[in-house]
Amino acid sequence: MRTPRDDGFRMPAEWAPHARCWMAWPCRESLWGDGLEAARDGYAAVAKAIAEFEPVTMLAEPDCLTDASVRCGSGVACMPMEMDDSWMRDSGPTFLLGPDGALAAVDWVFNAWGQRYRPYDRDAALARQVIDYVGAKRYPAPLVTEGGALHVDGEGTLLAVESSLVNDNRNPGKSRDEIEALLLAYTGCSKLIWLPGGLHADETDGHVDNVACFTSPGVVAAVVTEDREDPNWEALQANLEVLRSTTDAVGRELTLVPLPLPKAVEDGQGGRLSLSYANFYVANGGVILPGFDDAADDKAFDTVVELFPGRRVVQVPVLDILRGGGGIHCITQQQPAPPAAPDETATGEASPDDRA
Repeated sequence: MRTPRDDGFRMPAEWAPHARCWMAWPCRESLWGDGLEAARDGYAAVAKAIAEFEPVTMLAEPDCLTDASVRCGSGVACMPMEMDDSWMRDSGPTFLLGPDGALAAVDWVFNAWGQRYRPYDRDAALARQVIDYVGAKRYPAPLVTEGGALHVDGEGTLLAVESSLVNDNRNPGKSRDEIEALLLAYTGCSKLIWLPGGLHADETDGHVDNVACFTSPGVVAAVVTEDREDPNWEALQANLEVLRSTTDAVGRELTLVPLPLPKAVEDGQGGRLSLSYANFYVANGGVILPGFDDAADDKAFDTVVELFPGRRVVQVPVLDILRGGGGIHCITQQQPAPPAAPDETATGEASPDDRA
């Protein structure tokens, strides 16, 4: 079986130009309970913010299509799709580009984060439907994972948290080396940096998009806390040690930029929501950053403005989305655009007062 790497395909960095953003409308009533309507408003706010920079397609259950269209407005395209849940990063495809700009995508095996939610059969089929719709070459991967478990620099380096992949609830019987080989082959990367830990109580078993991400080649934004009593302290420190002691795929030492950890917010069931400023979405000319009504919102905003010069940072309140288990990055999936001339790439000017 040929892999994307065999055929010259690779996963571009998230700051590379996009053709569009894919999202999915909240529909699992057992997950959201009486917070469903607030969650839908939250998804619509994120979709509208992204649509200021690039096209957005919102997938929605057929009987929810009108509601999604009305709430998202005319700037967001809505498309009917049978599905079980609304986390497009994880159940959707991971898009790739070939050396000639051809579009392809990985269809990972999806099992609802270790079968935490049922049913999930329609979500498991969703990636293939999207791939077929856009006419991309499909690579079915013999590995259970989710898009939120992966982050790349576009130059051969992949970040992942071990606990979300080397886990019997996803890949029983596979060693870390076997999983690493498959991840590299299907993303087109040449080096994988394994991080020791994700956020405490993250039901994804520690997706990397909550703890660290590349913001440019050689630069990693990493979530930190100064509170040694926080249950995240040990794992976040261990992540920093790994990042400080390694190099990327081309041999560069990594520059680390800290992102603050927001204060703890309960999930209403005695647990803790997985709040993270690293869970943002990079759009064409913009960055959609989560806001938590937290004292650290401003610091995170200023940091991201510095990390993405030339892009306009928009901060959107997302606590109503987080109550379902994920954030802005979790509900979005970028489809890369073929390489374009520099003057065709959208840019924007950062504005310190651009808050949704």
